[in-house]
Amino acid sequence: MTIALQYTNITVNDPDEALAFYRDALGLELRNDVAQGGFRWVTLGTPSQPGLEIVLAEPHAGRSQSDGDMLQELLTKGVLHNIVFRVDDLDATFEKVRASGAEVLQEPIEQPWGQRDCAFRDPSGNMVRIAQAPSA
Repeated sequence: MTIALQYTNITVNDPDEALAFYRDALGLELRNDVAQGGFRWVTLGTPSQPGLEIVLAEPHAGRSQSDGDMLQELLTKGVLHNIVFRVDDLDATFEKVRASGAEVLQEPIEQPWGQRDCAFRDPSGNMVRIAQAPSA
């Protein structure tokens, strides 16, 4: 049996702001941009993992009003799950993302468990961590 992650969702307030961060600052490529029922979601990916996609969607897209309201409240508090990316050159990626104006939460450091990483907030307040790929 083979299992692989196909997509994951990131809740965002504004798909255009999020697209500027995830595509322009992080370098993900746009795969799909869909408007439906007054809402919109954007799908992004990387050439190195063609089957894996990240879906940026508004809190109320595809949800009841009360569920969307609760998700919006959690997003506003900044307590939703974070996402972690792995890159070959952490320092260059950090500088590119910082230059985009993203809020820096942590500059690149060596973690006690051996990973070197940094952290930002996306325009909606989600924590985005970026880790250095281990050397072979």
